[in-house]
Amino acid sequence: MEMQTKEQITAELNKIFHPAINLSLMELGILQDIDLWYDTVIVTFVFPFPNIPIADKLIQSIQNVVEKMGLQMQYIVRVMKTEEKEAFLRMEKEAWKGL
Repeated sequence: MEMQTKEQITAELNKIFHPAINLSLMELGILQDIDLWYDTVIVTFVFPFPNIPIADKLIQSIQNVVEKMGLQMQYIVRVMKTEEKEAFLRMEKEAWKGL
């Protein structure tokens, strides 16, 4: 299997949309800091609030794509800073489609 570049991986992950908001996880700022270390993709998930109910579902949606590319995934989770959360909430309001 051909080795993917960080750019190819980022392009694939940018296609993954939030289930209730008509924007990708990257556009929303939930998925950040995508790095490639040998065969492992390391990503940071940045959620607007601690313990959001769909966090596992969002993480799994990224992990599924990474694994289909023949790679492993490690991730870090943090909560959005005030300005990140304000931007997220603005985008959520504009692009909400509901579950």
